[in-house]
Amino acid sequence: MKSNNKLFIAIIIGLVLGVALGGQVFYHAPESAPAFAKNIKLLGTIFIRMVQMIIAPLVFCTLVVGIAKMGDMKMVGRVGGKAMAWFISASLISLLLGMVLVNWLEPGKNATVSMKDVAPADELVHNTGGFSIENFVVHVVPKSIVEAMAGNEILQIVIFAIMFGIALSSVGDIGKPVIKVLDTISHVVLKMVSYIMWVAPLGVFGAVAGAVAIYGFDIWQLYANYLVDFALGIFLLWILLLSVGYLILGKRLFALLKRLASPLLIAFSTTSSEAVFPKLTEELERFGCDPKIVSFTLPLGYSFNLDGSMMYMTFASLFIAQVYGIDMPIEKQLLMLLVLMLTSKGVAGVPRASLIVVVATCAMFDIPPEGIALILPIDHFCDMARSMTNVLGNALATTAVDKWETKID
Repeated sequence: MKSNNKLFIAIIIGLVLGVALGGQVFYHAPESAPAFAKNIKLLGTIFIRMVQMIIAPLVFCTLVVGIAKMGDMKMVGRVGGKAMAWFISASLISLLLGMVLVNWLEPGKNATVSMKDVAPADELVHNTGGFSIENFVVHVVPKSIVEAMAGNEILQIVIFAIMFGIALSSVGDIGKPVIKVLDTISHVVLKMVSYIMWVAPLGVFGAVAGAVAIYGFDIWQLYANYLVDFALGIFLLWILLLSVGYLILGKRLFALLKRLASPLLIAFSTTSSEAVFPKLTEELERFGCDPKIVSFTLPLGYSFNLDGSMMYMTFASLFIAQVYGIDMPIEKQLLMLLVLMLTSKGVAGVPRASLIVVVATCAMFDIPPEGIALILPIDHFCDMARSMTNVLGNALATTAVDKWETKID
């Protein structure tokens, strides 16, 4: 928690210094602003490249381990089916909500700031020759997993990981050492994420300084639009989740919310839904859920049911596209939604892990991933809200499955 606070402070310092330096260039040396912005954005490039460096191993290891562990579903039958039905439905609704809101409110278009000349990402974005249904189908199956990882072809990595995970779960005990190794690697890579995030203040400094140098202080209007619209999205998602929860649990929903008060507050303050996993398990069992169902459903939910993060992924990805002035027709957005549905599975609920998925998805759809550096200064506030929403979603999923199975009164 202290580390998260220090990182947040460092990012804020990067933001303030970037605004100060960019303002100096904007008001006192406007003729040098384009060259200044082009050079200063290299700091953001360093950060983004470091993030891209760990995308392939993170997606592969977490997804394989998640699928391999799903082999337990054969033993619990109906519980696994009901849990996955909830996870898939909740994920789709969350992704769709983020997509609808960002298209309706257009937070990236309501400000005069444009990133077109601030942080071009031609050297970072893989040139696919234009995204289309034909290219999507042709590139969906990898001819080499090594080539797919080298090129950060996320969808190809996902396809291979799904097949590998299914095969790994089917070989039984002989595959357990491999699962353990991949699980260890995924935790190591996630630790690398925490290290890489300490480069984020430099990325923020470069992105903000370049934007302010060219466009002045209109960037604050962009931030205001983003935060207000995202807050509205979280509010609507809570209404949906609680409404479904009331339909299933009735008045016991209020008793559940009292139990969740402490885990929700911890998740909000630490920006990590994983930080409350032990406490959440304890509170759900005290609420009356079967410990066997809790121990099975809740860990799956942490890999497959991060509702707040899911809504954020479509919202942030399309917001960045709007800032860059990139046209995203509805069919392309729906394809992005399906890709996010796959690539997000298995990513742990640690601070800013969803940013890794956003960067990977942006690159796949020819959206400059440097745009993520622009929203990093305010991402901490978004992370607080989405972490708390993740906890609520997983608690409701577990209690709903338990109600369907045990018919608790």
